Amino acid sequence: MSERTTWQRIARRIRVPLGFVFAAVFLWLARPTWQSMLWSVLLVGAGVWLRAYASGYVRKNTELATTGPYAHTRNPLYLGSMMIAFGFAAAAGSWVILIALAVLFAVIYLPTIQSEETFLRGHFPGFEAYAARVPRLLPRLTPAATDAERGRFSPSLYRQHREYNCGMGAIAIYAALALRLIYLKH
Repeated sequence: MSERTTWQRIARRIRVPLGFVFAAVFLWLARPTWQSMLWSVLLVGAGVWLRAYASGYVRKNTELATTGPYAHTRNPLYLGSMMIAFGFAAAAGSWVILIALAVLFAVIYLPTIQSEETFLRGHFPGFEAYAARVPRLLPRLTPAATDAERGRFSPSLYRQHREYNCGMGAIAIYAALALRLIYLKH
């Protein structure tokens, strides 16, 4: 098992606080329109749904999730986050935000994913076989065959992981964008 790099450790620690900082910058730079906000709901809504769905399958640090959305991508939670973020970039109508998000995901989330994979390799003997069948981020269209017993979505896991906060956060960002659109005309 390889050691985590210094940047992987830092990226894991700063990704959530950096998200709050980015949200403030996002609202400052955003130039939404009603049309851009409406279209963005397709991507944001799908991302919120994917995160909610994935959270009902994952038992963090105790079991390797390989069913449900984890049979399509090893990182459905991060994929959902990316969908939400890029959906909001579309709502904001700002190329600066879009480029900044792409850079942030490359610099923060890729090392975080690599770090988590290092952990999973060391703790779950089946991870290598799973990783060979399921792509890291962009999902496969059909679920990968799995040796694991067919998992089912668990509403209690969804509540335990408090993934409903993601949906509430999305609603709050849309409300802030709407207020910006109404009160701070371009």
